Amino acid sequence: MPATVITGGFFGDEGKGKIVSYLALKDKVDATVRGGVGPNAGHTVVYKGKEYKLRMLPSGIINESSKLMIGPGVIVSPKVLLNEMGKYGVKSRVLVDNNCAVIEEEHITRDNTGHLKETIGTTGTGTGPANSDRVLRIGRLMKDVGILPEILGDVPFEVNKMLDEEKQVLVEGTQGTFLSLYFGEYPYVTSKDVCASAICSDVGIGPKRADEVLLVFKAYVTRVGGGYLQGELNEIEIAKRGWKEVGTVTGRVRRAAPFNFELARRATMLNSATQIAITKLDTLFPKCKGVTRYDDLQVEAKTFVNQVEDATGVNVTLIGTGAEVLETIDRRRNIN
Repeated sequence: MPATVITGGFFGDEGKGKIVSYLALKDKVDATVRGGVGPNAGHTVVYKGKEYKLRMLPSGIINESSKLMIGPGVIVSPKVLLNEMGKYGVKSRVLVDNNCAVIEEEHITRDNTGHLKETIGTTGTGTGPANSDRVLRIGRLMKDVGILPEILGDVPFEVNKMLDEEKQVLVEGTQGTFLSLYFGEYPYVTSKDVCASAICSDVGIGPKRADEVLLVFKAYVTRVGGGYLQGELNEIEIAKRGWKEVGTVTGRVRRAAPFNFELARRATMLNSATQIAITKLDTLFPKCKGVTRYDDLQVEAKTFVNQVEDATGVNVTLIGTGAEVLETIDRRRNIN
């Protein structure tokens, strides 16, 4: 059974957490495995009125029978991880790879001073400095620090074993395509690649083990930190359109711009996307709030979805129409 990889199409903040949680619940997946960078990326899940703010654990958390794994390519903050496991009571379902690098206090200090904070506008979580120490081969790994030995293991082995056993696995990416160290607007990027191929590498699966890449776009574009944002709107216009958002990790107000079809085409290419999800369609078209059938969408909303499909050449299979996980239109079985 092949895995499904979920990645972000813009600058992060696309709503990947909602999409991953929907799939984890709807498809009864056996495991959600997180790749990507580290606790500098936050995912928010809203289910049955409860809000889950996740920086380390995968967003499949609401499926109570699903394993929650963190691949060796991810940088781990033991403090954040412990807090999330305790808060949501999921420790028995968690497996963290032995080879995950660890964020230590000196990494956080380095991330909150000088170039990284003042020029790049990083999150200050210590993730980038921890990543750089790993590249220099001086950073410590989870197996080296004696933290949480009861949840440590070999994630690549377990994931591949599950796939061999025909079990369903979601591979969850973080941030977005244009924050990639290689494909974003350097230096205003994160500390590694975050496209689909890199996310697979992060969790230890080869390219043949993933036949579905679900690329997530928000109905408009947002980003935090430095760097160019084409079509960026001023704060007054952002508020007028109802697009004002605050980052899950940083608490910073997100910059915003209209949907960028050119970037969407490029992200589709870079990720080899086979499906597209669009979130917050209800923010762009308020009459769509809570709609769960595509036929019930207003004409203007359908036109927008068609424009995304025409621009990318890929079907839009999932559409978010509200914050709640189940406020989702699922077109996967209705598109040939």
